[in-house]
Amino acid sequence: MDQVVELGMDTFGDVTEDGRGVLVSHAKTIRDVIAEGILADEVGVDFFGVGEHHRPDFAVSSPEMVLAAIASRTRHIHLGSAVTVLSSDDPVRVYQRFATVDAVSEGRAEVILGRGSFTESFPLFGFDLERYDDLFEEKLNLFVELMKEGEVNWSGATRAPLHGQRVFPTTEAGSLKVWVGVGGSPESVVRAASYSLPLMLAIIGGDPARFAPYIDLYRRALAEFGHQAQPIGIHSPGYVAETDEQAREELWPYFKEGRDRIGAERGWPPMTRAHFDQEASAHGSLYVGSPGTVAAKIAATVSKLGVDRFDLKYSSGRLPHDQMMRNVELYGTKVIPKVRGLLAQQERLAS
Repeated sequence: MDQVVELGMDTFGDVTEDGRGVLVSHAKTIRDVIAEGILADEVGVDFFGVGEHHRPDFAVSSPEMVLAAIASRTRHIHLGSAVTVLSSDDPVRVYQRFATVDAVSEGRAEVILGRGSFTESFPLFGFDLERYDDLFEEKLNLFVELMKEGEVNWSGATRAPLHGQRVFPTTEAGSLKVWVGVGGSPESVVRAASYSLPLMLAIIGGDPARFAPYIDLYRRALAEFGHQAQPIGIHSPGYVAETDEQAREELWPYFKEGRDRIGAERGWPPMTRAHFDQEASAHGSLYVGSPGTVAAKIAATVSKLGVDRFDLKYSSGRLPHDQMMRNVELYGTKVIPKVRGLLAQQERLAS
């Protein structure tokens, strides 16, 4: 297996606390996310993703605007959504906005399209939640047509048809890089394969190894559809500090607060410290610890699943901006080189 792997970071733009434990404004949170993206570029992170939400505990409802601001002050890092809720948006406008970010960034824009695990955008934009699956399927179909950047002839039930129309701006490369974000549904995995689009798996609970069957399914489906191999990425939460103990103790209260807040809406039981420590163990989905610990866990997951990209979701509830900045710095300067070294060592031993 080719072990050249991209190592990125994601944030959902969580509204954070200041040094006094007071929530900062949405505006301040957005400015902080921009600063985190700029730092990620400076320390050598490959990709920076920004999520889309429409609720008070998250500040970013328009990732493209934030990404454009980051693009204007960076040079190397790839920039994308994490994810764009395509079901409650218009594919034409999504393509136009990200093609614009691609122009600003000189070809560094990416899109991760998904159905979203939050549903606030549906009533906000006037979409029927009962059509949750149908909306995504049809809009993804249109988006794939838009990726060809030629005349579009398309009709469906979710928007007005397009007859011989083109969408501008076009990209200099001829198309955007587009992923499909999946939470673990076999149907979603096969859908991504049917369109020959790269797969991004959100692994946010349990042993990452349990997702190996989904990766196998994706590769088999690509082959059965007659498509070439496509990149596979995974997204998981984590936090890096100088030592394992420091990382766990600093992250724990914020991780619990955020999970319990969302869990209360969804009927989940409160998170216990034992559950947190299990997720932070070698067989959990939480990548928390010293640079060496986090790097070893990422390398093990990449090797075990054979993926092409790993994105660390570094924001966590009200976790303060200064701690996230240190997280970004350690990930770029310490974790990424260690991961690459471990994977290179595995390659040498395998050969």
